Amino acid sequence: MGYNCIYIATTWLLLTNILLAIIVVSEANNKKVSALIVFGDSTVDSGNNNQIRTVLKSNFRPYGRDFEGGNNPTGRFCNGRVPSDFIAEAFGIKNTIPAYSDPAYTIKDFATGVSFASAGTGYDNATAAILNVIPMWKELENYKEYQAKLRAYVGIEKANEIIGEALYQISLGTNDFLENYYIFPTRRSHFTVSQYQDFLVGIAENFVKDLYALGGRKISITGLVPMGCLPLERTINIFGHHACKEEYNNVALGFNEKLDRLISNLNKKLPLLKAVSANAYYIFNDIITRPSAYGYEVVEKACCSTGTIEMSYLCNEKNPLTCPDPNKYVFWDAFHPTEKTYRIVSNYLIPKLLATFR
Repeated sequence: MGYNCIYIATTWLLLTNILLAIIVVSEANNKKVSALIVFGDSTVDSGNNNQIRTVLKSNFRPYGRDFEGGNNPTGRFCNGRVPSDFIAEAFGIKNTIPAYSDPAYTIKDFATGVSFASAGTGYDNATAAILNVIPMWKELENYKEYQAKLRAYVGIEKANEIIGEALYQISLGTNDFLENYYIFPTRRSHFTVSQYQDFLVGIAENFVKDLYALGGRKISITGLVPMGCLPLERTINIFGHHACKEEYNNVALGFNEKLDRLISNLNKKLPLLKAVSANAYYIFNDIITRPSAYGYEVVEKACCSTGTIEMSYLCNEKNPLTCPDPNKYVFWDAFHPTEKTYRIVSNYLIPKLLATFR
């Protein structure tokens, strides 16, 4: 039985990689996505937090240890690339998506893709305030500024074409629950879990409508992964013997269901909109429950430091406990996956969910 599972998973990975290669070639020859515009949190932040006053940063080693040649900490919360990079590559745009606030890049670079994401943020403005990161309303304001720069750079007609044909990726939500709702009492005193889910979905709805009003037509919204299985959550789940916290996983599933309904309704209400749910929950859950089928050896702990609670400044090159081979680990730090995991998840999402935009 175990051999059959490994064989099936290996075959699936091979077929997925072949299909992904076909997508890359076809998109390079017949692009229908002009750029990748990214909003969200640390899952897609490529360095915006580097430029703000916050403790939530990752522009130091060992972050970026395997990024484009190695030892290149860009501000991505990973040992290498993040999902937006893989998605941009799959659509034949470019291999990496730069951060809007990175002074090393200009509108010339941003014309084909840019990330406004900020690690630690959420749909809820109160979430961003906890660690003094960029709230979603500010990410949208930065996007408006980007539009003005784009029109000045390529002209109004060409800019409008890029804006209309771009793929907009929205990836966030975990921090709203794990860094806000379940930590601080303010939101819990006003909302039940279900009500807070509805509150966040309402913010997501308004955000999509704002993007639509600004010319966005192709939108991918990433739901939540099994957040109760993050190493940090396992570590503090002492009375649960450090197992996954299923309560949190169920919250993630419920939120994803509501997000799916929202996307379906928006597609009906907004005539030119093409929105998809990039639901990574099930592939991520499969990796966590059958890690050996994907070539992993460790799932409960992360690669960096002790792998139990460390992220950001606690995950640094002076710690001698960081693992030598992150490809054996599902997670890079206590909150974020390794590049390998991001690649597997992205390879799953691209042909199944994002093929809509080809």
